[in-house]
Amino acid sequence: MNVGVAYADRFKQVWLKLEVPDGSTIRQAIEHSGLLRQFPEIDLDSQKVGIFGKVTKLDAPAEEGARIEIYRPITADPELVERRDT
Repeated sequence: MNVGVAYADRFKQVWLKLEVPDGSTIRQAIEHSGLLRQFPEIDLDSQKVGIFGKVTKLDAPAEEGARIEIYRPITADPELVERRDT
């Protein structure tokens, strides 16, 4: 089955298209992508993941064509950050 796995840090965005075995979970697809080796700061036990912008669980089954996303933790509280004039 074909899926995509996406992650972005402050400097780089990566979106990998890959084939995973049928019946793979979201966690297995992420592990298969190699992103955990490329970005050692990813902690699946604390970071949220989703499919097409909707948060999901790591043990959920991956579906054909899914775009699996690994979300970074929020680093600034939007209520405390001053608004920038553009």
